[in-house]
Amino acid sequence: MSIFGKIMSAILGSSASATPASAPSASGGAAASTGSAAGSSSTTASSAATAAPAQTIDVASIMDKAAAASGEKLEWRTSIVDLMKALKIDSSLAARKELAKELGYTGDVNDSASMNVWLHKQVMAKLAANGGKLPPEIKH
Repeated sequence: MSIFGKIMSAILGSSASATPASAPSASGGAAASTGSAAGSSSTTASSAATAAPAQTIDVASIMDKAAAASGEKLEWRTSIVDLMKALKIDSSLAARKELAKELGYTGDVNDSASMNVWLHKQVMAKLAANGGKLPPEIKH
């Protein structure tokens, strides 16, 4: 499994009953949203709106529990390294470079500070796009 896949699974897959339902619903919801933007019936739009709450997963709740369980003071809201540590995923520079490659980073991977900021932003955006509810302070 990819590093990003491990992050997604650890956070969005934490609620076992939500995992199977959220993946198909997410793609269906995206299609419904696209359809409603193109002028589809309001029934499709309301179906997507009704389905959205069922697939929303509170990222902060899951991450706060994981960070607390780690026994370390982890700032997962601002640090990709701490987010990965909280999830017990390898947070080494090599692993972060691999994650950057998976997510299409085009910057200098030797500038780890810039890469880390970019990685955190991308991971948060992708979690939100896949049913993750982010706290207001970390919505990018």
